[in-house]
Amino acid sequence: MARRYIPSEPTSRLAIWARRMAVFALLASLLAIGFVRWSPFEEIRPALATFAGALAIAVVALLLAFAAFVVIWVEGLKGIGAAVSAMAISLALLAYPAYLGIKAYQLPWIYDITTDPIDPPRYEALARLRGRDANPITYPGLYSADQQRIAYPDIGPLGTNASPQAAYDAALAVVNKRKDSFAAPYWRLIDARPPLPGRREGRIEAIVYSSVMGLRDDIVIRVRAEGDGARIDVRSSSRYGSFDFGANAGRVRRLMNDIEDAIRTQRPERPPPTPPAFGKKKTPLVKKDRSKGDAQRAR
Repeated sequence: MARRYIPSEPTSRLAIWARRMAVFALLASLLAIGFVRWSPFEEIRPALATFAGALAIAVVALLLAFAAFVVIWVEGLKGIGAAVSAMAISLALLAYPAYLGIKAYQLPWIYDITTDPIDPPRYEALARLRGRDANPITYPGLYSADQQRIAYPDIGPLGTNASPQAAYDAALAVVNKRKDSFAAPYWRLIDARPPLPGRREGRIEAIVYSSVMGLRDDIVIRVRAEGDGARIDVRSSSRYGSFDFGANAGRVRRLMNDIEDAIRTQRPERPPPTPPAFGKKKTPLVKKDRSKGDAQRAR
């Protein structure tokens, strides 16, 4: 008995190549993220270039998937599953970068945020850890300060009537809470020096790792005596790149709020003293012994 040959519908090559390119972009992205997060080397520019290339390949895969949909609809080919999977992978890779791109359109092109642009806190221990290709440790200057003032007018120093040591303890407690947390973004404490009366300011330096790729940002907290209390200044900057997508400003804002709450917790408000009574104090009346006076008049 002769076998009957039933021809099968051909599969769209565009759909096949779209899925292959999307999978390749996904693997390249995971490789780049893993290198940045867990590599002991300071140089991460090749990994960032790899990640950017993976996103470009994801864009090509997405375009191929759209073209495959058209060909499948017109010619009646197979491959709808490959085209859908390619589109899903590409959109998953491009969604967060697209969100950052939209957000970047509304933000200034700066990477260094401080609460004191006139005398910004300096990196000391962190300066020795930066690579040669990292951003300079010096503050960018007046242009960056003007852009920060326009975009983030609420960022400024924190003044408190707490002692410099109490303010430093509160700031260190906030940093340690972030350091002990396993949830990203996580902090790594590099240096902590308490203030000395009349001789030294308090300093806390730490590295902050971003949530997705683990990019390194540097932060320094300075505590100085001021009048009867203390002044706290913060500086946060990206180690690489000339744009931070507003991450440093958000970090400084949250940190200052948490330090203020920690100071308020350490120093509970005292109840107001009771006001003194007004007017003269009344002297108690002393009753006279009339029996003695009556006896004298009877004599």
